[in-house]
Amino acid sequence: MPGNTFGERLRNARVIAGLTQTELARAAGVSVATVRKLEQGAHSTARLETAHRLARALRIPTTRLMTQGPEHGADLDTTQMWQPTIRALTRPEDPVDEPPSVAGVRQALRAAVLHSRHAEYAELAAALPPLIRDAQTLAGLEPEGQAVHTRLMQLVGSVLVQHRQFDIAETVVESTLDAAQSHTQAATIVKNQCWLHLRRGQLAEARELAVRWADEIEPRRITRATPEELAAWGWMLMYVAAAAARDNRRGEVRTALRWARVAAEAMEGHPEDPELTFSVINVQYKAAECAAVRERPEQVLSIAEGIPRDAKNGNSGRRHLLDVASAQAQLRQRDEAVGTLWEIWEQAPEWLSQQRYATDIMAEVVARRRRLTPQMQALARAVRLRA
Repeated sequence: MPGNTFGERLRNARVIAGLTQTELARAAGVSVATVRKLEQGAHSTARLETAHRLARALRIPTTRLMTQGPEHGADLDTTQMWQPTIRALTRPEDPVDEPPSVAGVRQALRAAVLHSRHAEYAELAAALPPLIRDAQTLAGLEPEGQAVHTRLMQLVGSVLVQHRQFDIAETVVESTLDAAQSHTQAATIVKNQCWLHLRRGQLAEARELAVRWADEIEPRRITRATPEELAAWGWMLMYVAAAAARDNRRGEVRTALRWARVAAEAMEGHPEDPELTFSVINVQYKAAECAAVRERPEQVLSIAEGIPRDAKNGNSGRRHLLDVASAQAQLRQRDEAVGTLWEIWEQAPEWLSQQRYATDIMAEVVARRRRLTPQMQALARAVRLRA
């Protein structure tokens, strides 16, 4: 991985800055031979004075060259952004005005869901604390309010997992699961639990949980299953596939994806429900992800060709595009990889800037370029690629 040695850090910083070795040497007041030898690893480090000159020419802190920085693509620390949400969950306040209405909280919840889908995290972070307070009040007043509160906590749990607030996310998911009003709703909540295990690298736990729940909620007769039952079963099968792929269980991946597609195709016979986002396209996304995990870039691109271009938006679509960009980079289609990343950036810059995966892809591109285009430089800055 680029960035582990002084020479690699120097080269990355130079390429990101758009300078040749000659241009950097001239700007820093050192010889081209010095720059070349440092980048090639002829010297394990540079004298502090030389490092300072190079860093000044590159407009970066000297310590960024002298010491290995954080892991490439380390997720942006968004803890501060979500502190008000965490406080609302852990230290609920008593209402000071009129009780909220179910209709009003539902409307606010729909808006919050849209903020999440569009990666509008600043707006979402501002909306959640008062929404949590109002939903908690409703939950104590009437059964309908409890259902709204449970739906909100599903969203909150998902957001916290996504932003790596794992401990509080675990608490939210467990408490929401306890309040589930049906087995189908519980399975929907378990999705977040599976995702949490995967993000923590707990493959066995994720797989065992997903397999158990997929077996429990499998419809007895698919033709009579409700859309809610089909979506819950399909998503659980997708998590079986995700965990199995990472655990090198290829047969299990194929079986899970095959049945997930059956569930998705069965849903096509029902009226479309905007609350149920499970379709054949979601299964294709997961198939491409599993191929990416197995390092099969040609298969990733083959699957991507069968997905309509206008379907590749929302968090699932953007995540799929990262698999596409990674496959393109592995196949040395670097301009195409940059174009795919740029497409994501235009859709959701805030989302892209938080993706470790995107930074790793850009590191792959930068490591094999002598000079970056302005677009590449902009993306390198956007994903916080460091020397």
